Amino acid sequence: MALINKIREKSGWAVGAIAIGLGVFVVGGDLLGPNSRLLGNNANTVGEIAGEEIDYQEFDNVLQQVKADYENRVGRAASEAELAMLREQAWNQLIFKIALEKEYERLGLEVTDDELVDMVRGNNIHPAVMQAFANPQTGEFDPNQVQQYLQNLDATGTRDMWMGFEQSIAEDRLQSKYANLISKTVYVTSAEAKSFYQAQNSAASLKVLFVPYDAISDSAVSVTDAQLKDYYERNKDLYKVEDGRTVEFVTIPVTASQEDSSYYKQEIATITKQFASTSNDSAFVNANSDVPFNGTYVTPGDLPEELRKQLPLQEGKVYGPFTNNNTVALFKVTDAKTADKSAARASHILIRPESDTPEAKAAAKAKAQDVLTQIKNGADFAQMAVQHGSDGTASRGGDLGWFPEGQMVGDFDKAIFSFNGTGLLPNLVETEYGYHIVKVTEPKTNESYKIAAVERTIEPSESTRDAAYAVADELAGTSGSTDEFQENIGKNKSLVKETSANIGKNQVLVNNLANARELVRWTYAKDTEVGDVSPVFEINDQFVVATLTGKREKGYASVDDVREELTAAVRDELKAKQIMEKLQSQKGSLDQIAAAYGSDAMIRTADNVTFASASIPGVGVEPVAVGKAFGLKPGARTAPFEGQAGVMMVELTSLNPAPEIDDLSNVKQQILATRASRAETKAFEAIKEKSEIKDNRVRFF
Repeated sequence: MALINKIREKSGWAVGAIAIGLGVFVVGGDLLGPNSRLLGNNANTVGEIAGEEIDYQEFDNVLQQVKADYENRVGRAASEAELAMLREQAWNQLIFKIALEKEYERLGLEVTDDELVDMVRGNNIHPAVMQAFANPQTGEFDPNQVQQYLQNLDATGTRDMWMGFEQSIAEDRLQSKYANLISKTVYVTSAEAKSFYQAQNSAASLKVLFVPYDAISDSAVSVTDAQLKDYYERNKDLYKVEDGRTVEFVTIPVTASQEDSSYYKQEIATITKQFASTSNDSAFVNANSDVPFNGTYVTPGDLPEELRKQLPLQEGKVYGPFTNNNTVALFKVTDAKTADKSAARASHILIRPESDTPEAKAAAKAKAQDVLTQIKNGADFAQMAVQHGSDGTASRGGDLGWFPEGQMVGDFDKAIFSFNGTGLLPNLVETEYGYHIVKVTEPKTNESYKIAAVERTIEPSESTRDAAYAVADELAGTSGSTDEFQENIGKNKSLVKETSANIGKNQVLVNNLANARELVRWTYAKDTEVGDVSPVFEINDQFVVATLTGKREKGYASVDDVREELTAAVRDELKAKQIMEKLQSQKGSLDQIAAAYGSDAMIRTADNVTFASASIPGVGVEPVAVGKAFGLKPGARTAPFEGQAGVMMVELTSLNPAPEIDDLSNVKQQILATRASRAETKAFEAIKEKSEIKDNRVRFF
């Protein structure tokens, strides 16, 4: 049976390898049966791929296999978020299986029976077979295991599983053939390799005059609808969009009320008395706590903060109740003993030398001594740590927390654990890191405790839940349109409206609402129209009511949908025109032009800029600027031009050509590998796009 499980694992691996190779991206949603009220009909069609309809059962078969493989690997049931991922993976597997099969058929690609035998028992064993039939002692592939397994297929009842395994490795081999076929279309000339090498290794020194777009205020530039439309038409491909829905919604959280808290306080008072008198602490905890009993001994550093404030603790005493974030806790000390090592709590201020020279160390020591003197004279330790500390503890006043003896570096550890009581150590402590001013904030102790803890989550009562639902139900029931929804929210000051724009049909997250698939499905339901108000949804211990305010269909976004983005782009174009006109009217060097323009013009210098980098240190990612610079002769400069973040003029100060190289073979291989991967990805993207996919999963999931 162990071997059967291994085959089952590797079968999932082979199928998964195809999906991974094709660059599967994962999002998804909750499972909802085909008879859901959101369907609008009883259709079982989940979608259509390359002209083939995918019914619910076919999709679910793939999903269940993907789910079983995943759960077998992780050793537990998939969570809701993971199920969403697995549904998307199953859908992508179907897309590429169906679409690629048509490509294989068109190209005459196949895996013959002889080839399949060769992958299982021949000279070219498939990796999945090699892993499944490896010798457990040596880790090497054992062909005898394959032979023995195949001879016992009927006896073990695994013939069907083996047939599925064979199919998966055959599909994987087909995908490899297709990928290899695509990769063979890539070619790199010597001229291309030389150009690539020079782009990577030639270095330029630049001088840049830069005027950012925000040098002109937005209010000083007017943008017309005609300008927006013109920019949109010139850059239309930037605004391709998928289906989207926009909603406004409110959440009514279900949280424990004051009455609920009072009830828990009364109950915990009774439990406290019983806890103090019980003789079987572990049984009492397991019967009364949300968290099971843990009988390990802990040092003060591992105690809850509430107990650390009570040190030293008394054996047999019950501490609490303590309330924190809807949790109430009682702690009972069931035993105390002396630990092998002491623990303490301390704070420090580390002054690091700027270098390893004697002068730097002397300067650091003098500074540390000055800080120590100030603290002795009354300066606040925590404030001095924030001001002078040079490690990660500075932001929290130098606090190191509790730590056991032997954890810190030698001299530091010795200084703390040879000190009795609490307070500021009188002398500096020198370590390999620098000079430390140290304050012991909790005295060393070698006591350890066994703690029994009763912890209860304060949950809202049914009446509290009903009251929250009543608010949501009234809002949904009295709002027949978006206008009425907004009007009703205005009447109830406790309700806060949120907006989520362009929700995708397979989206799980809506703003901060996790697992919001039911809300998303409602927005895409056949009979949901703009202006409709939803029923009440319960999502993550809160009730949600929404109204659909917008629909966006797949294709190109409308000007109104991207008006804000378009306005910013057009505004930058208009600003660039103004800046360039002003710069063009100036004469002289870049420094003189910048001075004449005004304080908004900045001069930046940059060394070791490569053509391949597309960025200029001190300026940012500016591929056009880099390209223009490498087209200049040393000493020449460009006219003003529009960049990513502002208008620039670039002057080439010097150019260091790449060293000569005789053998470009490694460069060619580097380019070939990149192009082959890109060609394969592009081919798969094209196949997917041409498959005319109709995705109706939102009706079911």
